[in-house]
Amino acid sequence: QVQLVESGGGLAQAGGSLRLSCQASGGTLNNLAMGWFRQAPGKERALTAAISRSGAYTYYSDSVLGRFTISRGNAKNTVYLQMNSVESEDTAVYYCAAADTDDDYVPSIFVHWGQGTQVTVSS
Repeated sequence: QVQLVESGGGLAQAGGSLRLSCQASGGTLNNLAMGWFRQAPGKERALTAAISRSGAYTYYSDSVLGRFTISRGNAKNTVYLQMNSVESEDTAVYYCAAADTDDDYVPSIFVHWGQGTQVTVSS
């Protein structure tokens, strides 16, 4: 069973930066594509960024493209979300997610979830 543990959330001022980390354990880690979803109050959970199992392919939602960067650690069981130029609209609970993939691509469905970490941006 894959377990995901997030860290790095907190409070940032608008225009500042935060970095989220997610460490995966269990399962076949080399086959995991990983992603970050976020859910703001009153809104649905939405995919924000994702990365293929090798790190060669990435996806970003339009709202964070050019500001956020997703990357994998050297051991591939860790994924990071570097959040730059944050805005009040980035305030949300951020969830790490993972999917078992049979090839190197960014999936649309994720089945493993972390508990979430709160990010609050003050303007």
